[in-house]
Amino acid sequence: MNTRKVGIVGAGAVGASAAFALALAGTCREIVLYDIVPGVALGKAIDIEQSTSHSPKGTIVTAADQPSDMKDCDVVVVTAGVPRKSDMTRADLLNINAKIIADVTGNIVKYSPNAIIICVSNPLDVMTYVMHKLTGWGRNRIIGMAGALDGARMAYQIQKKVGYGAGQVKAIVIGDHGENMIPYPQISTVGGVPLTQLLDDEAMQEIVQKTKTGGAEIVGHLKTSAYYAPGRSIAVMVEAILNDSKAVISSSVLLDGEYGYKDVTLGVPVVLGANGVEEVIVLELDDETKAKLDTSVKSIQENIDILKEEGFFNK
Repeated sequence: MNTRKVGIVGAGAVGASAAFALALAGTCREIVLYDIVPGVALGKAIDIEQSTSHSPKGTIVTAADQPSDMKDCDVVVVTAGVPRKSDMTRADLLNINAKIIADVTGNIVKYSPNAIIICVSNPLDVMTYVMHKLTGWGRNRIIGMAGALDGARMAYQIQKKVGYGAGQVKAIVIGDHGENMIPYPQISTVGGVPLTQLLDDEAMQEIVQKTKTGGAEIVGHLKTSAYYAPGRSIAVMVEAILNDSKAVISSSVLLDGEYGYKDVTLGVPVVLGANGVEEVIVLELDDETKAKLDTSVKSIQENIDILKEEGFFNK
C-alpha cells in the first residue's frame, strides 16, 4: 500500500477524531474527509492538517466535495448514518441507515474498488453485513469496528479495578456491538497475568457490566455519544492494515462456519494486516459463553431479517 491513502465518510465527531488520531501518528500519507454538510469536511481537514506540523510525519488532509473526489483509497472508513429518534421503530432506523450505507458503498465500489472498508455505522454488525451483500467482495475486505472500542472500554474498567497496569491491559470482547456484547474477562490479562488470578468473580462481573454500559455512561454525561475512543480505535485498525502488522483485534466479520455460524456478521478476534482480515481466530468457548454468543447472533440475525423482509436486498 504505497499510497497510504485513507478516506473517511462522515466528518462528524467520530470521523474527525479518527482523522486526527491518524494524523498525529503520521500513519497515512493522505486522508480525505467527506461529509454531506457543506464546509464541515473542509473546515476539519484544514484544522487537522495544521495540527500535523507537530507530528512525526507530514500528512496531507483534504476534503472531498463529492464522492468522486475520494478515489483510489487503500482504506475507507464509513461513519455515516443517523441515530435513532424517539418516534422511530427499529425497522425505520435500519431502513434509513441501510439506504445511506447502500449509497456510500456504491461510491466506494466505483471510486476505490481496491479498498478495504472499515464500517463504523450503527447498528454496526448489520451495516457491515449490508456492505458485504452490496459489494460481493471477499469477506476479508469489509470489517466492522466493534471489539477495538469495546475492548478499550473493558481495559479501562479493568485498570480502574486493579489499580495498576495502565497500557498493559489486554481485554477481549466478542459478540455484537450492542447490549448482547460479551466482555471476556477469563481470557483478558494485565501485563500477561490472567485476570482470573487478580480478581474474584464478583469483581469481574462488575467489569463486564460496566463495559456493556460504557457507551451509555458517556452519553449520560455528554448528552451525545463518544468520539475520542472510537476515533482512536478506528485508527488502530487502519494502522494494522497499512503497516501489515498482523495485529489481533476483535472485529465484526462475516462468518463462514466459524463458531458454527454462516452468513452473519459477528465480533470475534481476527488478525488484521495488509489484506484486511488475514485470519479468523476461533476460540474454544465454554457452554455459558457459547449460549451468550447464540443470543448475540440471534439479535443480529433478527435485524438482518427485517431488511430481508422489507425487500432491501432485492432492490
